[in-house]
Amino acid sequence: MLPENLAAAPFLERALLPYSQEPYRDEEAVMAKLSLGLQLGYWGAHPNPNFVGLAQEAENLGFDSVWVAESWGNDCFTPLAWIGAQTSKIRLGTAVAQLSARTPTACAMATLALDHLSGGRMILGLGASGPQVVEGWYGQPYAKPVTRTREYVDIIRQVLARKEPVTSDGEFYPLPYNGPNAWGMGKPLKSIVHPLRADVPIFIGAEGPKNVTQTAEIADGWLPLYYSPYRQEVYSEQIAAAKPGFEVSPLVLVNIHDDVEEALYPVKAMLGFYIGGMGSKARNFHKELMARMGFPDEAEQIQNLFFEGKRDEAIAAVPSKFADEISLCGPRDRIREKLKDWENSPVTSLLISGDEEMLRNMAELAL
Repeated sequence: MLPENLAAAPFLERALLPYSQEPYRDEEAVMAKLSLGLQLGYWGAHPNPNFVGLAQEAENLGFDSVWVAESWGNDCFTPLAWIGAQTSKIRLGTAVAQLSARTPTACAMATLALDHLSGGRMILGLGASGPQVVEGWYGQPYAKPVTRTREYVDIIRQVLARKEPVTSDGEFYPLPYNGPNAWGMGKPLKSIVHPLRADVPIFIGAEGPKNVTQTAEIADGWLPLYYSPYRQEVYSEQIAAAKPGFEVSPLVLVNIHDDVEEALYPVKAMLGFYIGGMGSKARNFHKELMARMGFPDEAEQIQNLFFEGKRDEAIAAVPSKFADEISLCGPRDRIREKLKDWENSPVTSLLISGDEEMLRNMAELAL
């Protein structure tokens, strides 16, 4: 049922409220209390001067984790180490560390160092990024992201296990390297440092069906960019083989506001940019995901408008229904009701962004 303060609201005629529908129910899903994570994202022109304070407030409120991203500016490990030095309990995650930013052994070195320094709080979130960033910023070909991810994770697991010298005969990260221009002097090596934990959790940011299926097979958790608890069937087959304890931690935009449509605008703005402007006209993973989630025509329209330079119209073309399903927007009572549907899904943690007041509000609603 709709909360009484929404039942007579005039915007209900134009805003679609999916939590009033009967969501898809996974027969294997078990109702569980959600944890919360703080997603700090990547920096703009300058770092948020209060990013450590936000992480400390999240820890004090009982948040499970804090996450830092990277794109083509700051890296993700340095801010996370700074946060780790000034917190004591909250888990520290990269969301995501881009594969092309560093070799798998270099990534494993940063991971085991931060895990040691934080007392075993590290979560390594990995992602292939996209061709614009990989080829434009890192100067590497964007080829076979699923295969590259598998090789990358395998090498990191070897480093952290520290059972044998690390070797790989993979296509992308051969160890030792014996290809063109090699001196032929490389030999398999084992980390000098003994990792604090051999089983540092590895999460993967994945969107495509093959990548999500592989994530459930080789990783400890999945970082969806956007997820709908009302369309669990979109991914139910891909994550069916996940091992016990597998975590699903989507980014969920939260906006507490009396008017649902106004609250949804930031969500639509984000979707308009990702679906319209990320990737190329011929290949945009975010657009493809929106189509798989039941909005192919709308996704096409958003991209066309964005490429025509009509960004405001592209944002307006994002369906309220879609924006609402993947977010938590509206009055507090409405968000409290919607949280029940997230709890009745494979999702284990919601990654949210906001100021201290937003963190306190969500802690009161969800924890």
